[in-house]
Amino acid sequence: MRLSVLLIIVAALATVVVVVILGMLAIQPPQPLIVSAGFEMDTITPNADGQTDVTVFRYTLSRNARVSLIFEAEDGTQYIFREDEPRSRDDYQVEFSGVTDGFTLPDETVNGEVISRLIPNGRYTWRLRAIAENGETEEDTGILNIQEGDAVLPDIVTFTVSPAVFSPNQDGIADRSEINVYLSKDVAELVVYLLTDNGEKIYISEREIGRQPGEAGRHSFDYEGGVDLGLDPPPDGTYTLVAEAQDLEGQRVRVRSTLTIEAGGEPQAEIAPQSVGVDVIFAAQPYEDRFYSIADDLGDLVTPPDDPADQAFTAITMPVGDMLVFRLTVENYSNVAIRTAGPPPGTVYQQDQLAGALGFYGESGAWVVGLQCDTSTTSYPWRWALGTAETLDSVTGSDGNTYLYLPAGESREVWGGIRMTELMERRNPQNCWAGLIHEDVEVSIFNTRVGAREIELVDTLIEATPEATP
Repeated sequence: MRLSVLLIIVAALATVVVVVILGMLAIQPPQPLIVSAGFEMDTITPNADGQTDVTVFRYTLSRNARVSLIFEAEDGTQYIFREDEPRSRDDYQVEFSGVTDGFTLPDETVNGEVISRLIPNGRYTWRLRAIAENGETEEDTGILNIQEGDAVLPDIVTFTVSPAVFSPNQDGIADRSEINVYLSKDVAELVVYLLTDNGEKIYISEREIGRQPGEAGRHSFDYEGGVDLGLDPPPDGTYTLVAEAQDLEGQRVRVRSTLTIEAGGEPQAEIAPQSVGVDVIFAAQPYEDRFYSIADDLGDLVTPPDDPADQAFTAITMPVGDMLVFRLTVENYSNVAIRTAGPPPGTVYQQDQLAGALGFYGESGAWVVGLQCDTSTTSYPWRWALGTAETLDSVTGSDGNTYLYLPAGESREVWGGIRMTELMERRNPQNCWAGLIHEDVEVSIFNTRVGAREIELVDTLIEATPEATP
């Protein structure tokens, strides 16, 4: 008896479920996967004149599906706008200007890779295909006409990189790479970027050379790794270099090359403090003719001052004609070697001499120690290299020249002398100081007027003249 009651209850419940399902079907019958689909206009003229350039495609899905929208020309050629893209149940709309995934025409030569392109003028059958999660497939079709389209591609005729291997470290040697792009037509957007291994795009700024942005013709992009902006360049390595041009119709062309970064980094150096006493040690020493230097004939090098008394802050009084000798320490605290050039430490200048008189001329990107006094007529007229070939790293450049570098994280002592031969009463005593100079880049505010010391010159000949007798 109890079993019969249980069967009756189950049968009743099943009947209720069937009735509910039948009721729901009666109220809302099963919908097709693609409820509706179609273009707002069936004819467009994509020529960027602002008139009927774009139409809107709308469609509705009743269930989740993967969607493709394909255009088939009268000759059977197919052009893909969307392919197998996931969409959830909803209403959708998308603007369409006749541009689909890129393609090339028969017997056509294009320098770059066509990313997106305007399909040729003509009559097309569009097909919206949807595949539901259960494998159900449904398709809707219609007609779209393309007329008066501007199908000229924004081709990048020239894409050159020079040098293809560069070292953005402000040493004056291959610090920058110049990228030239030549556009075949006016475009709405032209970008050049470096592509990292993780897909990050590092955009490179275009140089202002008179041509308007996007104008047909040659465009130049200058890349220094961001070092000029105080940024660290990308890590050393070979990167994909990309240029992309997109016209007003939405056609897009891409070209690729490679750019290699070597020894890149932001250089950082300073005049380091001494362990005790002053940052710059000054001392007076007698002058000897053996120290005299001219171009191609450097004299003897003076020894650095090493008397502990020289490390005091006291003013210096010295005879006219003697040498003002200094010593300091330069530290490279960056992660990149810094280049140096100029007379070696220990070189002695006459007060009216510049480095050019000794056969050394300023080299862009080189770091040097400079000395300046209140009576100097130019900024840091006396300059010295941060070491010699024996104390620095020697590197042979691609031009065959040898360059000297202070390695990252290392320091060197620099010293030298100036024979003080000019006494200016109005500026006596005067101050003299040191600076660390990055040639044609900067004299850092943290490395200028370092160790200023009061120097008084005494004309011993005048003081030694006996008084006249009656």
